[in-house]
Amino acid sequence: MTALDARDATPVPAVEGTDDDGVLGRAYRALSVGIVSVVLLIAFEATAVGTAMPVAARELDGVSLYAFAFSGYFTTSLFGMVFAGQWSDRDGPLASLTAGISAFAVGLLLCGTASAMWLFILGRAVQGLGGGLVIVALYVVVGRAYPARLRPSIMAAFAASWVIPSVVGPLAAGAVTEHLGWRWVFIGIPVLVVLPLALALPQIRRRTARPEGPEDKGRARFDRRRIRLALGISCGAGILQYAAQDLTWFSLVPAVAGAALLVPAVRGLLPRGTYRAARGLPSVVLLRGVAAGSFIAAESFVPLMLVTQRGLSPTLAGFSLAAGGATWALGSYIQSRPRVEPYRERLMFLGMLLVAAAIAAAPSVLIHAVPVWIVAVAWGFGCLGMGLVIASTSVLLLHLSAPEEAGTNSASLQISDGLANVVLLAAGGAAFAALGGGALSHTAITTSGSHPAAFAAVFLPMAGVALVGAWVTTRVRGDHPASEGAG
Repeated sequence: MTALDARDATPVPAVEGTDDDGVLGRAYRALSVGIVSVVLLIAFEATAVGTAMPVAARELDGVSLYAFAFSGYFTTSLFGMVFAGQWSDRDGPLASLTAGISAFAVGLLLCGTASAMWLFILGRAVQGLGGGLVIVALYVVVGRAYPARLRPSIMAAFAASWVIPSVVGPLAAGAVTEHLGWRWVFIGIPVLVVLPLALALPQIRRRTARPEGPEDKGRARFDRRRIRLALGISCGAGILQYAAQDLTWFSLVPAVAGAALLVPAVRGLLPRGTYRAARGLPSVVLLRGVAAGSFIAAESFVPLMLVTQRGLSPTLAGFSLAAGGATWALGSYIQSRPRVEPYRERLMFLGMLLVAAAIAAAPSVLIHAVPVWIVAVAWGFGCLGMGLVIASTSVLLLHLSAPEEAGTNSASLQISDGLANVVLLAAGGAAFAALGGGALSHTAITTSGSHPAAFAAVFLPMAGVALVGAWVTTRVRGDHPASEGAG
């Protein structure tokens, strides 16, 4: 019996529905609506914060600490991911999900009521801890509550829940910021999470509780080594981000210290063989980081490039990426169709080629004869590729994980995603600054010192990283469903 068969045969996960039930069938409707609504609200928050953050930083006199409002979220979320994996494997995902949403809400309230920038950053850190707990717990919910045939569909629903926020979120946040103040962008969201929680939590409690057995005694305690490694990866990532903000010789000291903490922690937390793309689970985890890191690092510079090099307003520059939400959801939908399952690896290979092509095409607008709409078209195809790849990595991870390892392996997937984001963003940012990139002043993005070569130094290497990801897709199908272990 494979791990997939064993997980589907577990008494507790949802097996009440008939073969005709989909994710919105009677047996799964409340659970699906509840967890997708949670993702929807998190998506609104993620897309809205970027609009409100500059205003908040100026009002709190904290523009010099602006980057730490993002890094504070990231570093604590890494720890939350690892802890959630341990917690979910031991006790089920309910406690981790509840604690994570609570911490997320408390962090939002701290941000919305902050009187100083350090309090705002503290709120973002608490919010990041909650976000890390939530995302891993949701993956475990999918692995335990849904049969294998429905997991691609619920992953596609998660992706689709980002479509409306990606378009409406910035506009809504801008209107709220202008008419009510930036604080309400943060304060208003916690109230909205009550309804989806009321729908989802009873179903999660009933469908995902671990059945007790003699083997549970050996899992009663948390793995303290993994918790220490989680602290190491979180602190190391934070220090490395701090070093990347200052291109001086002195910054080498925190950079070395951050790497000294980060490297052994990563080696201990990701599956053995990840960095050599061993077949199966290690390559799935590696692919997630390569895909997410290359794409997000490049995407972060698209609006800046359009504003500084082509004179677009920030709103128009942001809208150049709006169509990507729909095409990303389309890619996730395509991979969820049962008839494409035998071709999943080919779809992922195609997806990474689309990502690489989109990233490579974006800096073509540095040539003023090239119309700016080329970016919107290219990014639409890139997001289609990401939809094919990201949802597929989630599906394959659950397929290759034994039931008792779903939480730990989901944490590894999210760590790879988040860590690649910060490392490639730091590398791209350093290259951008070294070649005379623009800077963020107290009021606006300035173009003094900006040079097209600075943007090319970001996009072209990231396209190369995406091509490496295309090769990794050829190694994601493993012979054994269980994890090889960490090391």
